[in-house]
Amino acid sequence: MYQLFGINTAIHLLRPRAKWEVSNGEITLWDDPRPKPTWQEIEETMEKIKAFEESINTIWLPEQIKEMRQQK
Repeated sequence: MYQLFGINTAIHLLRPRAKWEVSNGEITLWDDPRPKPTWQEIEETMEKIKAFEESINTIWLPEQIKEMRQQK
């Protein structure tokens, strides 16, 4: 599975080109003049990304499915 959704992707979408670091689920460094996003904004954005990803009718080959199952 492609997993586009995540904290990194959400923050990049919310604050393009911001410089930041996350540690243990907390933004520990924020170097950008814009306000850092709230966790609610980040979670809502991740849900939107996930919904988009799941809306795509991807067709996998049997060997790709096997590979994905082995990676879990």
